[in-house]
Amino acid sequence: MLRRRFLSITALSTLTAACGSGSDSGSASRNAEKLTFRNPLRIPPLLQPERDKNGVRKFALTMQQGRTGILPGVQTATWGFNGTFLGPTLRAARGDTVQMAVTNRLGEAGTVHWHGMRLPARMDGGPHQQIEPGATWTPQWTIDQPAATSWYHPHPHGSTAAHVYRGLAGMFIVDDDERPELPSEYGVDDIPLILQDKKFARDGASFSGDPLKGTFGILGDHILVNGTYDPFLRVRTERVRFRILNGSNARMYHVGFADRRRFHVVGNDAGLLAAPVTVDRLSLTPGERAEIVVAFTAGEQVVLRSFGGDADIDEGDLDLLKIVAASRLESSPAVPGRLADLTPIQPPPGARVRRFRLNGHDAINGREMDMTRIDEVVPAGAVEIWEIENNVYAHNFHIHEVAFRVLDVKGSPPPAYASGHKDTVYVPSKSTVRLAVQFGHHTDPASPYMYHCHILRHEDSGMMGQFVIVQPGTEHQVPRTIHGGHH
Repeated sequence: MLRRRFLSITALSTLTAACGSGSDSGSASRNAEKLTFRNPLRIPPLLQPERDKNGVRKFALTMQQGRTGILPGVQTATWGFNGTFLGPTLRAARGDTVQMAVTNRLGEAGTVHWHGMRLPARMDGGPHQQIEPGATWTPQWTIDQPAATSWYHPHPHGSTAAHVYRGLAGMFIVDDDERPELPSEYGVDDIPLILQDKKFARDGASFSGDPLKGTFGILGDHILVNGTYDPFLRVRTERVRFRILNGSNARMYHVGFADRRRFHVVGNDAGLLAAPVTVDRLSLTPGERAEIVVAFTAGEQVVLRSFGGDADIDEGDLDLLKIVAASRLESSPAVPGRLADLTPIQPPPGARVRRFRLNGHDAINGREMDMTRIDEVVPAGAVEIWEIENNVYAHNFHIHEVAFRVLDVKGSPPPAYASGHKDTVYVPSKSTVRLAVQFGHHTDPASPYMYHCHILRHEDSGMMGQFVIVQPGTEHQVPRTIHGGHH
């Protein structure tokens, strides 16, 4: 594992120096250079599954290397699923049984984690479900969770940052029977936006930078949306739903529009909100998602932007995407006042409290990640309180399998748009975040899930722990040492 990690780091760190930080884009914002919004936004294709005689929906994904035209006139070395960069969008519904056939053509071991999915630990795609070069992994599970925007990405311990940075990521949309009247035609008025920042070598032929160097790893000076640099999007409906994913290694985005227009947040990590929340800005750290609905008027143009902050991982105002409305727009219904029957995650009286202290960039509770150590044992179906204490610089926190509600940040309630069900949360410097965590019913004392900082430099450096879910009453019978697994 250490050798593979060394090879991954070396491959990136030997690249040439990155481009400069750039100049003003003409509207008090910055990117690597003045944007002209000349490139049509790429929409990841929907991957159509095959359905077998038992009704199982089978998706085939291949991790592969290639070259992609991102900057003008040059092909950049990239990785992707079923193509040279990023991956197709997967879509399935609650109640579907899905099977993934994931083939590794990278030349080094990898994994694929289904971020936001509630599924058995053996199917989770964490560092224990390693796929060797040339091998195929076929996890299968039945989807049993509300509609949500989730995603998939690599999770090999020590190499996650390098694999994601090269381009391995894609969206996974879950539908259910609860269908509020929201824009829903994929690629037309229901648009995925995968936000990532990159540094390029001077000739543009490769990404540059070391994902495990410095406090946070890579903070890039070129912002890509769905793998498109300098993008624009033409819309032809009065309202558009954007599913926004922060797919960056470390960067935090404060997303809003250049004209400060207000829009509706209708969902976040783990599903729809109970009711829409009106804002003019929202914040997303790596791994977080948000669904928003924005109104447009015929013929207008507006820039979607990330505004700078003071968290060290959100430097500078950055233009993301120009949206150009058609001269005539198809009518769209108003955003409904009710979105979902959302039951708040409520800890019972006397709920178990677990405390996690984030130490520097490489440890939780003073211990680095150990693939053979089980850190926590949780009874199936439990609702617990997890307190995440951060006494240093910016972190965030992701828990596999679960949904949680943010109880408070520094003793205060979270923003209303972050009050629904989530799986990833920002933990500001010098703060404590308290979560009400709802665990599932898939039990396996020998197969762990992960919890970790989703700033990938921190995750790879050891800021990660492992927990198992077991039958209630058997917690004290579970061995705290396990053996790794490979495919």
